[in-house]
Amino acid sequence: MPLFVDTVNIRIKAGDGGNGCVSFHREKYVQAGGPDGGDGGRGGNVVFLASDRLHTLMDFRFKRSFQAENGKDGTSSRRTGLSGQDVVIEVPRGTVVRDQDTGKVLLDLVETNVPKVLLRGGNGGFGNQHFATPTRQAPNYAKPGERGRQLNVTLELKSIADLGLVGFPNVGKSTILSVVTSAKPKIANYHFTTLAPNLGIVQQDNFSFIMADIPGIVEGASEGVGLGFDFLRHIERTRMLLHVLDISGSECRDPNEDFDAIMKELEAYGKLRDKPMIVAANKSDLPGAEENLIRLKEKLEGTGIQIFPVSAATHKGFTELMRAVVKMIKSLPEVEPFEEETLEIEKEELTFSIHNDGDAYEVTGNAVEELMRAVNFGDEDSLKFFHRSLRKMGVIDALRNAGAGEGDTVRIDNMEFEFME
Repeated sequence: MPLFVDTVNIRIKAGDGGNGCVSFHREKYVQAGGPDGGDGGRGGNVVFLASDRLHTLMDFRFKRSFQAENGKDGTSSRRTGLSGQDVVIEVPRGTVVRDQDTGKVLLDLVETNVPKVLLRGGNGGFGNQHFATPTRQAPNYAKPGERGRQLNVTLELKSIADLGLVGFPNVGKSTILSVVTSAKPKIANYHFTTLAPNLGIVQQDNFSFIMADIPGIVEGASEGVGLGFDFLRHIERTRMLLHVLDISGSECRDPNEDFDAIMKELEAYGKLRDKPMIVAANKSDLPGAEENLIRLKEKLEGTGIQIFPVSAATHKGFTELMRAVVKMIKSLPEVEPFEEETLEIEKEELTFSIHNDGDAYEVTGNAVEELMRAVNFGDEDSLKFFHRSLRKMGVIDALRNAGAGEGDTVRIDNMEFEFME
């Protein structure tokens, strides 16, 4: 049996934008051609795509990091760099993408073959053609590309089915699935034979629906006991539940107590108890079943929950049960996807800090790192732009407040400068 994986953490990153180009027009008989550096290309997006080809998240156990292609740098003659290729992450239908830090639902992938962009690539930087002015006709610097956003996300697979079979282990859920569908689940007389949801298609009276055999629930499942969380999440998308009981009590269990215990777990995990439900009283052909069935009917009298005695071994009672299920499903609306929360792509705050190590005043932070990428230190105009930018960001004032004086050494990104007012 292949390993079933239904939750995994991955890292995703959009592509960086390409850098703008510094170049000047060169043409025979044309002197002092103006700046013609092209813009950088856009970085690739991170795209998710739901597919019916996949059924688990097992592939993500071996690859946990996905990055879109960076945009290409601009070139001369005002040519824009190529945009980076998107990275398309294929997942099973029913996968929910959550922000790993906040738990917010970012995407709910219930439609197949509909690409959804989660992270957009960084914009390309401007070439030097954009920085020409009447007084600065040959700018020797360009803007670097915008860095692509990265994010840690959790993928959760929640099975998509019209009906979910719930009940304690070994009550006959897998056998029922095999009787009413063409599915061939693993069946044996021991607990937790089913370690992953099994899906099957039921055909009844010219109507078809998807049935999911949810692995057996144990007491405390809603608190994570056993494999509780892993199993209960697959019930969330079902339109209704078929609660299977061993009405014979063949394992020395009381069906009434089993019913209460399962309902308690369903209620504790996101109020799944409120889902429409029919009870399948399985093993009704065994000794003790008739008496227990009477007690169960008395217990559920007035609740509106229908009870159907069936026998998965003899196939008795399944026609009536499936017709009741079809009638209920037809009356129920489709399950709404989880509400997606917009991922607010906040512009990264540009900051810096100053530390005096005795030899130099060291300036660090993303503000100066971005600036250093844009400067051509072999060009006088570019150096003037660098100094103006430091003053505009408040770095000069901050250095002065930190005690820097004329002639002191300032270190930025492993480059040293002499402090000048």
